[in-house]
Amino acid sequence: MSVYDYSLKTPQGDEISLANYKGKVLLIVNTATGCGFTPQYTDLEQMYADLHEKGLEIIDIPCNQFAGQTPGTDEEIHEFCTLKYNTEFPQMTKSDVNGENELPLYTYLKSQKGFEGFGKGPKAFAMSAMLKTIDKNYKTSPAIKWNFTKFLVDRQGNVVSRFEPTEDMKNVRAAVEKLL
Repeated sequence: MSVYDYSLKTPQGDEISLANYKGKVLLIVNTATGCGFTPQYTDLEQMYADLHEKGLEIIDIPCNQFAGQTPGTDEEIHEFCTLKYNTEFPQMTKSDVNGENELPLYTYLKSQKGFEGFGKGPKAFAMSAMLKTIDKNYKTSPAIKWNFTKFLVDRQGNVVSRFEPTEDMKNVRAAVEKLL
């Protein structure tokens, strides 16, 4: 199996095969419209604007599994992102990334790159403290922990990195640029 064996649905109901992105560098992100990390859309859009022509594709998968921070319809989510953050990268239909109804793509991504921690700093500490109250064993599970977890896929379809939402976006961009 590879990332190219999976497909996603657009808000219009079209099925998009990830095989369409062969030869591209992919950044697959579960997003939210009402999260403390939502301003990362600014960095994601800037990265897309700067690097799309060099082969970057960002795949936006809205998810409402974390504190209900993406309550809207696909249309409302798209409108929010395009009006507030001027996003131009592809946005898929709102989907689950954990649990019984998770996208098969996320089952695969998590099998390739598990959770390795939130890093250091105030945001990392806050995320760890919050998750301990939800699941004392969160560190041992590959589950997506929160909105704006990112998976980086190289031009050959290999999942090479997982970035938690607490990762500095400059580091994410640097990792993307190395693959381009």
